[in-house]
Amino acid sequence: AELGALRAGQTVLIHGTGGVALFGLQIARLHGAQAIVVSGSADKHEAARALGASHVLARDSDWPAEVRRLTGGRGAEHVLELASGPNLDRSLQACAQGARVSVIGMLEGTTLDASFYGLVLGRVTVQGIGVGHRRALEELVRAVDANGLRPAIAASYGFDALPQALDHLARGAFGKIVVTP
Repeated sequence: AELGALRAGQTVLIHGTGGVALFGLQIARLHGAQAIVVSGSADKHEAARALGASHVLARDSDWPAEVRRLTGGRGAEHVLELASGPNLDRSLQACAQGARVSVIGMLEGTTLDASFYGLVLGRVTVQGIGVGHRRALEELVRAVDANGLRPAIAASYGFDALPQALDHLARGAFGKIVVTP
């Protein structure tokens, strides 16, 4: 939100239903933005809607075209790109002119694959997101506290159940997996 200058009425396209994606969804809604989630798990669609997603689209669908349709042809102003790899090119197809794509994850590989035309003609800014600075973290914590945001926790495991926790994570969790010592 800080780097992208997210504003009310804009559209944020979010890939997945992991912990980072779901916090992104909550923060987008907090700013008054419409959040569109792309998920490969149909059983997680209703949970994403309950958390505030305006729309949830199937990963194996023509979601770039659907994002454009849902935004009246405009496209999404912001994308939280958690898949990476060849998914970036499809994200660019769903972008509004001058959009910002924040690359956060690499679920589909460590390289990015995108069309020159989608990037340059769309005047899209692609930025990598890593660990932020202290002031940004303090502002985020204040916003979380002030608005009562809660992380979506899929399950909690004791440390002795670490293999089961990792297996759950590999299957794809709706939110965070917590392991306690």
